[in-house]
Amino acid sequence: MSTHDELKFLLDAVQSIVPTLRKNGREAEDRRWIPEENIELLEKAGVFRMAVPRRFGGLELGVAEQSKVIAEIARGCPSTGWLTMVWVTSAWASSLYPDTAQEEIFAGGSVRVSIVFAPSGTLVPVDGGYLLNGTWKFNSGCRGAHWNLAAGMVQGPDGPSEEVIAMVPMDKMTIVDDWDVSAGAGTGSATTVAKDVFVPAHHVVSYEEAMVGTTSHRANSGATGRNYGLLGYILADVASVFIGIARGAYDLFVERLPGRGITYTNWTEQSEYPLTQLQVATAANKIDAAEALSTRWIEVLQKRADAGEQPTDSEKAVIRGQTAYAVELCREAVELLFRACGGSVIQRGVDLQRFQRDIQGFSLHALVQLNANLEVQGRVLLGLDPETDFL
Repeated sequence: MSTHDELKFLLDAVQSIVPTLRKNGREAEDRRWIPEENIELLEKAGVFRMAVPRRFGGLELGVAEQSKVIAEIARGCPSTGWLTMVWVTSAWASSLYPDTAQEEIFAGGSVRVSIVFAPSGTLVPVDGGYLLNGTWKFNSGCRGAHWNLAAGMVQGPDGPSEEVIAMVPMDKMTIVDDWDVSAGAGTGSATTVAKDVFVPAHHVVSYEEAMVGTTSHRANSGATGRNYGLLGYILADVASVFIGIARGAYDLFVERLPGRGITYTNWTEQSEYPLTQLQVATAANKIDAAEALSTRWIEVLQKRADAGEQPTDSEKAVIRGQTAYAVELCREAVELLFRACGGSVIQRGVDLQRFQRDIQGFSLHALVQLNANLEVQGRVLLGLDPETDFL
């Protein structure tokens, strides 16, 4: 089966479960974790094989194909879309580990991996590896993950010596029941804790090398078309979540319009009100503009990966800025539609209010903070050093 056929099959399968994902949204929010039905449906569709190398039975789809699937899932349920993005991008990040580790991680051909980039753990060298201790907050997807990527500092005799990312079986970590939020509630992004967990040496990679794709002892290095710049790749799939949420909110708004009037006015059909027409057109254009921007950075990422190169620092800085701008366009589109709904939209039984709260919450994530990312982009546009290693 060709990649095109695989993508079509996957998209068709995901589109067929969008109504179920949306129906389960209220339950996901109430229980602070998505229903197992959502995970089972995505597993059956093959979603968690998207980033797994083909030699392990995965689909090894490109970033453009992954983004399309993730956006469609987010159109059904924002929290499920966010979790899918985390699990899939972290599975791809796992392909940066040595072959011996990959053989363990990808043994089943389908895998869910969670990650926290903040280096809030410590690794003490011991025979054959390290002892890991630490606490990682906001660990999206930890409740449904098989493995966890935990960033931390190696402790040498004179103090911290290097930042690394450790691959740990999720059942070796403790999950703290502390996720109680007003947005993205279904992601179950709880705190995770490791206490004296042994991590073999081949399950640890340098953070710096992972960021630029120079990790060693793996067969899938070089010009394979899948060695993307780590941050740019993650941001591409992050943006797809926001595009999907915005499209879902747009669908929900339009579905509510037939037969709806505007209270305390003579308008018996809101769709005939000129302001509503302007609002719908503006929201649609913002979403389309965000998606158009996404094609630009995806092209850069794929072109570099095909050539066996990393994006330049300038390209990475532009990707950061454009991603944050696309996220802001999507957030604005949903907010515009939400405010055009009238007071009934705040009922918890109306799905649109959850989409609005979720996209507001997700837009606060440090990876997509508008001003910080535009500053980085603006610096390189003006010929200045980006003054950050987080590229």
